[in-house]
Amino acid sequence: MGITKTQIFDQRQNELAQIFKILGHPARIAILQYISKQNACICNDLVEEIGLAQATISQHLKELKNIGLIKGEVEGKSMCYCINIDKWNELQKDLNSFFNTTKQNCC
Repeated sequence: MGITKTQIFDQRQNELAQIFKILGHPARIAILQYISKQNACICNDLVEEIGLAQATISQHLKELKNIGLIKGEVEGKSMCYCINIDKWNELQKDLNSFFNTTKQNCC
């Protein structure tokens, strides 16, 4: 398999590609959908809601947190997560810009 030449793309293209790679897993989409409907969420709620093991949920949460789409705080022995609105709005703006600049007169 060849080496990805990420250096030939600008920083935002690489960032968006990383975000889409992380969002490419259905469990992460389900997690984001669940968290976005809550004021806050504790990991155990996700285990019950999504139906995956605690360790698996934790790994997915870590990936989502690494790209900044969620924020988390320790509350006792639990972690409480919520959507990072600033990053969420930034991604929405980027996607709107991308799709709104697409030419409509192609085949």
